[in-house]
Amino acid sequence: MDNFSQELINATPPFSLEAEQALLGAIILSGDKFSEVVEKLSPDDFYVPQHKAFYISMQSIYLQSRQIDLVTLIDALVETGEYTDASARTYIKSLADTVPSLSNISDYAKIIRDKATLRRLIDISNEIRESAYSQSDDVQRIIDSAEQKIFSLAQGNITNDLTHIRDVILETYNYLTLMKNNPELAKGTSTYFSKLDSVLGGMGSGDLVIVGARPGMGKTSFAVNIAIEIAKHKKCAVAIFSLEMSKTQVASRMLSSEAMIDSYKFRNGRFDDVENGWERLCTAATALSGVDIYIDDTTGITVSGMKAKLRRVENLGFVVIDYLQLMQSEKKSENRVQEIGDISRGLKLLAKELGVPVMTCAQLSRATDRSKTQKPMLSDLRDSGAIEQDADVVMFLYREDYYDKEKSADQNTVEIIVAKNRHGSTGDVTLGWQAPYTKFVDIDTTHE
Repeated sequence: MDNFSQELINATPPFSLEAEQALLGAIILSGDKFSEVVEKLSPDDFYVPQHKAFYISMQSIYLQSRQIDLVTLIDALVETGEYTDASARTYIKSLADTVPSLSNISDYAKIIRDKATLRRLIDISNEIRESAYSQSDDVQRIIDSAEQKIFSLAQGNITNDLTHIRDVILETYNYLTLMKNNPELAKGTSTYFSKLDSVLGGMGSGDLVIVGARPGMGKTSFAVNIAIEIAKHKKCAVAIFSLEMSKTQVASRMLSSEAMIDSYKFRNGRFDDVENGWERLCTAATALSGVDIYIDDTTGITVSGMKAKLRRVENLGFVVIDYLQLMQSEKKSENRVQEIGDISRGLKLLAKELGVPVMTCAQLSRATDRSKTQKPMLSDLRDSGAIEQDADVVMFLYREDYYDKEKSADQNTVEIIVAKNRHGSTGDVTLGWQAPYTKFVDIDTTHE
């Protein structure tokens, strides 16, 4: 081993004694300052063990809705058994004397957090180094694992393998406070179909949402309609993986839907047959160009391939995959059911890792067509029961005119069957279906 490598091993990990002391001292002098840093720091961000113990005691006082001051902090520290009244008082005084400025507490927190991130980066680098040296796994898996760890660190999601319940409770406490102040956040990601949202309660972060239907029923249009509305209203990035259609076909369908131009006339360039056709097209193109929608039409893509691309998307808020059965498994197998199971589990883990809803279209088996009502059920999900197991939400699309156009009482509606909802209720919702524009809309039931 060269001298430089040995020096690195023996080096003290990055930390700032001054920043840790100044931050704790600022909170001692003004307990209200704790609320400014509680969401930015965890006890593990502190390098000095005594400082970590102080911060944990401050957390404990904060969770009890008590004021952090000299008396309450000494009491909390003595309760831990690590300090006597005298030793706690002495160290608290020394911390209070080191505070340069109360107003700079956010800067102290940033320094502490940055140093902790560097220490975690060193730990991750050592883990990656050991994995590469051991050669104990497939090379692609080692690379994917390394990329995932670096991505999680960049997103601020790296924590210890085991998290103490006090940290989880504090995180929950902060989340509930946020929900109280902003109830809209509690609804999750909306589909922007009001009746459907009332059943789903919104799509949660990390949810795998399956949209199942027979070919030609409209599942792609349904998912794309939702993707457009989310990109417009949430001002976030939306990624669409189209394994069946090309990027141009997806964009054309979006333009047709937004401009309300018959898709047949759109494909054939017959805009002169549509009133203000070119103007409507330009307006729709301008609107869609102004939102962050990314389209990928790679055929046979794997979950790892998607993951690598999605990690580079900033402000990602929603993912659409069309459709599951066209994806490739990481492991080649003669058993397609096993492959689909591996893919669905991978997609659930992908959604959880990215912290966004992932809506995946899925084909149904032909058994749906042979049933008495022809309405799909969970057992109709094609190729694997693992899809039903891994999904947080399963929705089916059913249109009566799909099977019998002559007997259909209403060819302008589609039934959304919420067959599974891990976070709420199930039920059926009727939406309007404007077939010429491949567009779904809410139905107005308040007026005749």
